[in-house]
Amino acid sequence: MTVTLHVCITCRSGQSLREGETAPGARLHSAILQAGVPEGVSVVPVECLSACSQGCSIALSAPRRWSYVYGRLSDANAPDVVAGAAAYAAAPDGIVPWRSRPEIFRKQSLARIPPITILPEPAE
Repeated sequence: MTVTLHVCITCRSGQSLREGETAPGARLHSAILQAGVPEGVSVVPVECLSACSQGCSIALSAPRRWSYVYGRLSDANAPDVVAGAAAYAAAPDGIVPWRSRPEIFRKQSLARIPPITILPEPAE
C-alpha cells in the first residue's frame, strides 16, 4: 500500500516573493526529494492545502488510515518529514506512537482526519 505525502508547493510562508524567487513550499518539496523518499511513500506536489496562515504544510494519507496535516515547516525540516513519513508508512493504521514521531510531527500537527469508510448503500 502506498502512502501519499502531499507537499504544498505554492506556499509562500507569509513572505512576499520577488520575481523569479522560489516559493518556500517548492523549496520544501525539493528538499524532501533530496533527503530521499522512503520506500512505500509517494511524494505528490499540490498547489494548496489551505493552511496558508500556518507556513509550509504537508499532508500524509493512505487508504484505511488516519490522515495528518502538518504546518510551520521549512526546507530545513525535510529530514524529519522523511523520517515521519517512513514511520507513518510502517504503521498499519497510520497512528505512529507519540514518542516515535519526529518532534515536528508532535508539535506542528494541524489536523488529524479519520479514515474514510465506505458505508453500505441503504436498502430500498
